[in-house]
Amino acid sequence: MKRIIYILPLLFASLIVKAQQTENATDFEKFLANKRSDRTERYEKWGPTREGDRGFIVRAGYVIGGTAPLPIPKEIRKINEFKPLGGVSIGVDGYKYFNTRWGLTGGLRFFYQGMHTGADVKNYNMAITMGEDVVEGRFTGTDITDTRMAGLTIPVMATYRVGARWNLNLGIYFSSWFYKDFEGSVFNGYLREGDPTGQKITISSENPAIYDFSENLNDWSYGVEFGVDFRATKHLNVFGLLDWGVRDVFQDDFETVAFKMFPIYATIGLAYYY
Repeated sequence: MKRIIYILPLLFASLIVKAQQTENATDFEKFLANKRSDRTERYEKWGPTREGDRGFIVRAGYVIGGTAPLPIPKEIRKINEFKPLGGVSIGVDGYKYFNTRWGLTGGLRFFYQGMHTGADVKNYNMAITMGEDVVEGRFTGTDITDTRMAGLTIPVMATYRVGARWNLNLGIYFSSWFYKDFEGSVFNGYLREGDPTGQKITISSENPAIYDFSENLNDWSYGVEFGVDFRATKHLNVFGLLDWGVRDVFQDDFETVAFKMFPIYATIGLAYYY
């Protein structure tokens, strides 16, 4: 009889604990169901939500960046100035989603991009025009460079939705330049003709020497593209893109510029989501 008296409270307590556990599990399941429902509603609001959903995005943005050597070579001692020479990108991307999260994006974009830089250099390999002559050697002094390029870009990227309104894009791009310009001037220094011990030619700021390497640029490039999209409204996106070129802008047989230079440009703009 005493055993029964001891066992009954224990059994009763065990039933209460199990009931509480069941209630807690039910509450947690309801919480998860509500979260899934809220997430579904958000995704349905901002779309797309179904496998196979597809559409188009029209983009327009402002381009900033430059054509730069990586790493910065020892010949460039100090960068005195840098500014983008304006820039624009206009294009259309097509997208397709494989599920709620993952998709694929490809497009065609027109771009115009450029930069202006000024730097102090030492023993900088250079081919300059002085009157009717072109003289090549090692320059020490101030170098000013202007670069402008226009063309078409084809990006192919994987798209991942980190939320109902945020997309991350990562992939590759190919660019073809139908306009390209790489020119500048040097002054406030001197050129050693041929090598660092060659004949010294003084170049003043009153009579700078010029150079033009436009004909030595490649016709196309490729690289990695990273992008972020934020859905501001149902159809309007705010976006940012970074195109990081991995091919030297100069032709393989061009040796005047002794280091590789790469186009690195970012685009910030608005997009209309169809």
